[in-house]
Amino acid sequence: MGSSPLSIRKVVFPVAGLGTRFLPATKAVPKEMLPVVDRPLVQYAVDEALEAGIETMIFVTGRNKAAIEDHFDIAYELERTQADRGKPVEALKGTRLAPGNAIFVRQQEPRGLGHAIWCARDIIGNEPFAIILPDELLIGRKKGCLAQMVEQYEKVGGNLVCALEVPMEETPSYGVIDPGKRDGVLTEVKGLVEKPKPGTAPSNLMLPGRYILQPEVMALLATQEAGAGGEVQLTDSMAKLIGRQPFHGVTFDGERFDCGSKLGFAQANFALAARDASMGDELKSWAKTLLG
Repeated sequence: MGSSPLSIRKVVFPVAGLGTRFLPATKAVPKEMLPVVDRPLVQYAVDEALEAGIETMIFVTGRNKAAIEDHFDIAYELERTQADRGKPVEALKGTRLAPGNAIFVRQQEPRGLGHAIWCARDIIGNEPFAIILPDELLIGRKKGCLAQMVEQYEKVGGNLVCALEVPMEETPSYGVIDPGKRDGVLTEVKGLVEKPKPGTAPSNLMLPGRYILQPEVMALLATQEAGAGGEVQLTDSMAKLIGRQPFHGVTFDGERFDCGSKLGFAQANFALAARDASMGDELKSWAKTLLG
């Protein structure tokens, strides 16, 4: 490739969902603010973006999501109280984004993931950008998922999706990649298949909610064409970029927790708590007694 691709400086977090699977917990608390050990889900997503060198965080929110904006603001009273009591405020460091680096956009009606991304079009402008779905908690072995993707993007440019290998029998539950040539962690994307019928999946590479896309996807989303479920689907517009622009999957090296489900959320809490130096050993000992 002759010239280097434009840097990825912006990320979109679609956080307008109602979180109905977690009611009544999410009646007054955004699902993205539910904690995994001692950090809300959205904090893990922002930390992942910061590690990847992202500068501008764009949150596409809905009603009753003010807690997310408050979380990334400075809590003067709390910090002053901690300081007066001689207690550290280091735990709050990751919640303080630089002025202007957190932007909040309202999705006024629930019309799907594609519509949520389109709501950020004026802020994205003519730049490539990333997308992180906070429900999907991805813990990298050496570096975060988006950092892994940015590393590959700097080599090949174009559009990239995170790809995670799953057992073939699980593919009917996910969107999967129709693969072309493979080169290490990179897989050429020839097509995207949403929830293939059992035995028909073109690969076992599913899409766990991380994307790097070129700005041309916004023009495709602007048609507001309804797809599955009567919603504006991001996958439909991404599929139209295949063949027009380079499109690759990046095989993720790490663990995935589907925190949009109660089971995945519980698994994430236990797994990360078990690795916590302050309580991991005690927790694992307790778990052994619980399981008999």
